[in-house]
Amino acid sequence: MTTAVSRREFLKVSAALGGAFVLEFRFPAAAAAFAGTADTGTEVNAWMVIHPDDRVVIRIARSEMGQGTYTALAQLVAEELDCDWNKVSAEFASPNEHFRRHRIWGSMLTGGSRGVRTSQDYVRKAGASARMMLVSAAADRWGVPASECVAQESVITHRPTGRRLRYGEVAADAARLTPPADVPLKDPKDWTIAGKPKHRLDIPDKVLGKPVFGADVSLPGMLHAAIAQCPVFGGKVAQVDAGTAKTMRGVKQVVRGEDFVAVVADSWWRANEALKALKVRWDEGGNGHVDNAAITAMLREGLEAADLPQARKMGDVHAALAGAAKVVEAEYHSPYINHATLEPQTCTAWFRPDGFLEIWTSTQDGEASMQAAAKASGLPLEKIEVHKMMLGGGFGRRGGPQDFVEQGIAIAKTVPGTPVKLLWSRSEDMQHGFYRPASIVRMKAGLDGQGRLVAFHTRVACPSILQVLRPQLLSKEGIDFTAVRSFDDMPYEVPHQQVDYAKRNGHVPVGFWRAPGQQNAYYRECFIDELAVAAGQDPVAFRQALLPPDNKQRRVLEAVARAADWGAPTAVGVHRGVALADGFGSYTAMVAEVSVGAQGEVKVHRIVVAIDSGYVVNPDTCRAQAESNVLFGLGSVFYQENNLKNGRIVESNFNNFRLPKIAEMPQVETLLLPSGGFWGGHGEPAILPLAPALCNAIYAATGKRLRSLPLKHHGLRPA
Repeated sequence: MTTAVSRREFLKVSAALGGAFVLEFRFPAAAAAFAGTADTGTEVNAWMVIHPDDRVVIRIARSEMGQGTYTALAQLVAEELDCDWNKVSAEFASPNEHFRRHRIWGSMLTGGSRGVRTSQDYVRKAGASARMMLVSAAADRWGVPASECVAQESVITHRPTGRRLRYGEVAADAARLTPPADVPLKDPKDWTIAGKPKHRLDIPDKVLGKPVFGADVSLPGMLHAAIAQCPVFGGKVAQVDAGTAKTMRGVKQVVRGEDFVAVVADSWWRANEALKALKVRWDEGGNGHVDNAAITAMLREGLEAADLPQARKMGDVHAALAGAAKVVEAEYHSPYINHATLEPQTCTAWFRPDGFLEIWTSTQDGEASMQAAAKASGLPLEKIEVHKMMLGGGFGRRGGPQDFVEQGIAIAKTVPGTPVKLLWSRSEDMQHGFYRPASIVRMKAGLDGQGRLVAFHTRVACPSILQVLRPQLLSKEGIDFTAVRSFDDMPYEVPHQQVDYAKRNGHVPVGFWRAPGQQNAYYRECFIDELAVAAGQDPVAFRQALLPPDNKQRRVLEAVARAADWGAPTAVGVHRGVALADGFGSYTAMVAEVSVGAQGEVKVHRIVVAIDSGYVVNPDTCRAQAESNVLFGLGSVFYQENNLKNGRIVESNFNNFRLPKIAEMPQVETLLLPSGGFWGGHGEPAILPLAPALCNAIYAATGKRLRSLPLKHHGLRPA
């Protein structure tokens, strides 16, 4: 189980990467094989290696893209291990070894705000199990009952005699023990490492520029590849004239794929210049005529379709609407949006002379990258290793589709024995994404004579992400839960509800964009505000009346209203808007304070957000994630969109697909309200109420309802 890499080769590769990157070693089938090996430390269990000097290396199965999962998971393991946090470091677990050891680290997918919440139980048990084994090893050495011993900060103490042993002294003995079957976990109220604002493990090195991202990989003798994909989604390569390109300096290979062409050269610039010299004729597959109007027509056809499947049905919504004292209707829509990760898609692949394939890539799912590599290479998983790099942004783009991995391998196949790094250009990245779905939603609601909401009918026309990436997760009626989220699980108590879903995909590929289905919270919460106005009620009070007293959503709503001084006077010209949402395991509410100038300039003065995620592992990281959600979401609210013309995405770079600027960032106040009893996420929940809170505040300022995004089409822009 040892990779065939010579010491000389290992040192050459490490040096080429500036000393910051180390090829992952193979772990043995039995942890005991490491016992007493001073230079590598001892694997007490799959999650950690303990060195003789008490250093603890915790293995992280999830990916790190700036969200802090790397540190949070280490905190959970270290908490139950009762080790000295000052001696903790972390490393990514090997996907190859993950398969060899029967998926020993659980899921490697990092998305849907699941990095901590869906692995917290078994990573904590890994730490607790190791602690119990270390204590047992010390007790055996002393010949005393383990119940007389206690572990704290990497030291085991025999309470009756005061004898002490460090973790590093007994780790090898502990590794030989059978892991305990019953592993009790600490009560969170007793946490000393988890739940505390510990400094992130990855930040010091990032400040110094040490970590290697996928785009940074550099191997001895490496070649570079630039790629051009069919500009119309679903199209193919019809003909390629590579005569000129092949004569250009540094060019080693021209590769023709089914739907792409690529050039391999001794530098990326030369590869890209030669790529421009290729004469390519594309088969557009019949989609070269599609534009924005065609997409809108497709979605509207879905809204008008009869006999749509129902994602939710309570009571008789049609009868309730017919008998309502007042009926309110509205239609909202939003466009496709690219993930726009700052690091373009990239993959370095090396078909080694010994038949082993190594890959370096920025991935949100090491397992998916392994599977894609096996499919593209034809090799068994045992002969493939994926080196997970730090990610220069993910937001879902690197979690589902592994097109960049498959392409990288297909290109590297043409030059076996030589590492090849594929790096997409910015325009390729912008025009060949898996976009947040465009959608149109029609809502109709009924109020009784006292202004109470009695009926709510929703029709959603939206492409299905699951149909593209996870078809097995579609319901038997063909309903994509991400497309109807916030409506089929609406927390408001409304006796008559119905949610219809029109799945309309078209040729534009869609994918998991940060908080899939997040635009539904915008639609719903803006419409709830419309209903509050129609009922003549305050927006917060109207929502409170629809939520039972012990409801978690009501709790965060009331907390954010108090923190934002809802109902109190504001500064002249400043207006408030409110919204709430639940998703990704957490409950969120937000108040936005804005002012609007005479020329449509919108100043977002303050955002107050309250989140109940059950538990909080690192408060600093959670607050940073709320701020990140706000900044990331501002672009989609004000100006980001992807348009179609001649079957192609129009936007090609950040000159016509803006990113938020630091001057646009408002003051963000985050209230962490963990109520316990469940585990929610933090990577996405705070983006859900952002658009509606802002739009409801703008309505309060201008009296204008904003039923579509981005707001630039309404003459509004950030101040």
